[in-house]
Amino acid sequence: MSLPNHRATGPRLSASATGALMAVTSMSAVQLGLALSVPLVDRLGALGTTGLRMAWAGVLLLVLVRPRPRDFTGRDLRACTALGAVSAGMMICFMLAVARLPLGTASALEFLGPLAVSLYGSLHGSPQGPSRGRIRWAAMAALGVVALTEPWHGGIDAAGAGFAVAAASCWAAYILLTQRVGDSVTGLGGLAVSMPVAGLVGLLAAAPSDLAHVTWRLLAAMLGLAALSAALPFALEFLALRRLTTSAFGTLMSLEPAVALLAGLLVLGQVPALASAAGVALVVTAGIGATRTGVRSSPAPPEPHHALTPTTTSSPSG
Repeated sequence: MSLPNHRATGPRLSASATGALMAVTSMSAVQLGLALSVPLVDRLGALGTTGLRMAWAGVLLLVLVRPRPRDFTGRDLRACTALGAVSAGMMICFMLAVARLPLGTASALEFLGPLAVSLYGSLHGSPQGPSRGRIRWAAMAALGVVALTEPWHGGIDAAGAGFAVAAASCWAAYILLTQRVGDSVTGLGGLAVSMPVAGLVGLLAAAPSDLAHVTWRLLAAMLGLAALSAALPFALEFLALRRLTTSAFGTLMSLEPAVALLAGLLVLGQVPALASAAGVALVVTAGIGATRTGVRSSPAPPEPHHALTPTTTSSPSG
């Protein structure tokens, strides 16, 4: 007579809780990797640091995913190439911003890109025009930017703010191109093609002068940072999007500027001013509100074979 198996098992997380944990871990890995990259800027420069990180990430994804050329049409390859170029611009501009601004401030300004896409998407899909709620979220985000930049006494580096806004524009383009690639390329193949393109663009932008001080030790450090802040977050976001609705995922990713603020405080010792902290809070709140009211009504495709499903707030950049 067989006895039932009474092995003790702890409480299991639901699919939504598991997905939320993956999303939070992803954004934490991105911001931790960025914070750890900042000290290397003094040795490699912002362009050299970003170029090496993207190049290593491209190599890792090529080795792990091994995309097959027969899975891509010419149009797919062009879209992946454009996505890689935009990804490079996003990460390069953001690192140039972080070299001049606190991490939390730069991340909040960069988040204006996906916030704009979310607001525009909800507006574009509504025949009634801009609702009172959308206007409220846009106004809240604008107020947050004012608090972050403190124009009343020139409290922010103008070049740093410009680079952060440029990164925001690239992030917006990245979202739209990710939608295009994700709808036509199976698996993570699109990512495995676009990231090497981003790495090549990053290395070309770095130029030999920025890479002249590279050592084997720095190469090993950048490999670890590439795995932490690029390969791991992409994989976690991909898995999280299988368990969460786009609304839930977007709401979670809206917290990324706050995570960046915390990473800057704990890793870099960047204590935010009261106005900057308030600005980040306003941008985060606007992101949550815009995402919850501006997502597409249809759920994300359930097929597990599609590439990284897009969302109006997902990013590897940072």
